[in-house]
Amino acid sequence: MAMLGERTQWVRNVRAADGHVVLRHGRREAVRLEEVAPEERPPVLRRYLAVAPGARAHIPVDRRAPLEEFARIAADVPVFRIVPEDAAT
Repeated sequence: MAMLGERTQWVRNVRAADGHVVLRHGRREAVRLEEVAPEERPPVLRRYLAVAPGARAHIPVDRRAPLEEFARIAADVPVFRIVPEDAAT
């Protein structure tokens, strides 16, 4: 989730690398970040605001708003799915 939007450097880097990245969480793991289509983002955005209070100031929709409100901004907030590198297609 890129709560600061399309112009963040890490989003540009992920796209330039065709989604191939290395995550570090105690160990290094090669994964592919696949961008979620804007029409699939609203429930993800709403759930993100429910569990990440720090993001609420950056997403211009109330966390309890209906999915239609999230659909209005979905194209402006990149969302990526983490896929193990060996499972990426």
